[in-house]
Amino acid sequence: MLYVNLFLLGPNNWSARMKDIYILQINTAFSTASIGIAKNGVLLVESINPDQHDHAAFIQPEIQNLCNKLEITLNKLAAIAVINGPGSYTGLRVGLSTAKGICYALNIPLICINTLTWMAEAHLEDESTLIVPMIDARRDEVFMAVFDNKGHAISAPTALKLTENSFETELDNKIVTFIGDGSAKWKIICKHLHAAFPKSTYNAHHLAKLAFTYFTKKEFAHLAFSEPFYVKDFYSTQKQ
Repeated sequence: MLYVNLFLLGPNNWSARMKDIYILQINTAFSTASIGIAKNGVLLVESINPDQHDHAAFIQPEIQNLCNKLEITLNKLAAIAVINGPGSYTGLRVGLSTAKGICYALNIPLICINTLTWMAEAHLEDESTLIVPMIDARRDEVFMAVFDNKGHAISAPTALKLTENSFETELDNKIVTFIGDGSAKWKIICKHLHAAFPKSTYNAHHLAKLAFTYFTKKEFAHLAFSEPFYVKDFYSTQKQ
């Protein structure tokens, strides 16, 4: 296939052959699913599905619909980018399995992007030193990570139980931006003057930019062994 030959070429020749990089992006990490196609890091089309229970049925037909809108075939795609967690357990599985299936069929690379990295990308130009994206993990817990204003991870994604002393060191020395649905719980607890809680602005445009950066750096995921990044194991209250 074409992409096998491209991978066998050196990186310079590969870049020269692929002037227009079309990347399909799949995001089913939250209750609202987003499917988009970007060219050279710029989002061209996007479709959104607000029904979390319908994500599996929504993805495949919508991918074809978006290709039809752009008048391209799936063979035009250079890679598939997927948000692989943390987030909805079921949604992450649906999104990643779809992405892997298409990558395998087309023999193109898979790009896995952490949800928190994507969230932070939208706020790199905020007037803050640190950015802390937070995803509500129920009760007093959030999934979070700390990034500097260049997008570099300061701490790895983790599950954190919020207390009055959370982020004490960071807030004493720096202005910190907290974003995401989990930040609403922290805002109730946190009274520090260095804490900022702007409206979250992360969207498919930021995902397109990140995916293109990953592609140019060849930061590809292993197609066979990639798994959703849950942060912590799934817990069910249902009796076995």
